[in-house]
Amino acid sequence: MSKDEQRNPKAGDLLISEPFLQDENFVRSVVLLCEHSEEGSFGLIINKQSILKLGELVEELAFLDKAVFVGGPVEQNTLHFIYVGEKVLDGSLSLGDNIWWGGDYESLVEKLKLGLLDHDSVRFFLGYSGWGAEQLDDELSDETWIICREILNEQTFNLTPEQLWKSLLKNMGGEFKVIANYPLDPRLN
Repeated sequence: MSKDEQRNPKAGDLLISEPFLQDENFVRSVVLLCEHSEEGSFGLIINKQSILKLGELVEELAFLDKAVFVGGPVEQNTLHFIYVGEKVLDGSLSLGDNIWWGGDYESLVEKLKLGLLDHDSVRFFLGYSGWGAEQLDDELSDETWIICREILNEQTFNLTPEQLWKSLLKNMGGEFKVIANYPLDPRLN
């Protein structure tokens, strides 16, 4: 990917944190970029699982024994979701090859209860990652993030949170394959 492409993110891209990022919210994180415009950017960290279960947070989804992910440090009192597969909810926005963000929440609950939507195809997030106007562009210029254009698919979606950061970098090859093996603390190398 050219340097120019590295600085032009779009919805559906994955943002991979550089290996030594010190912000505890984003250490070794992978963010699914859902929106990017002149006004700002919105994304969900897809590899940071919380200790909370969905049923503890949302009574109507108590039948799901499902971990909730930390979408980011912004508005952690909000619930967001993505799902993989065919579009089954009105209002869902496409983020690429059969990856969907949001949609009609009541319909989601109903489809999950009736078994019309596979529980494993949906991921829930508390909060989100947000950037103001040009903030993400500045962070990309500072090489805080690596843009990954690999399509998030069911195989990638099902990797454990611990595997995802390293696996994506390895799949990108070249210098990124080397970065994937960097230690958390370079002093320990």
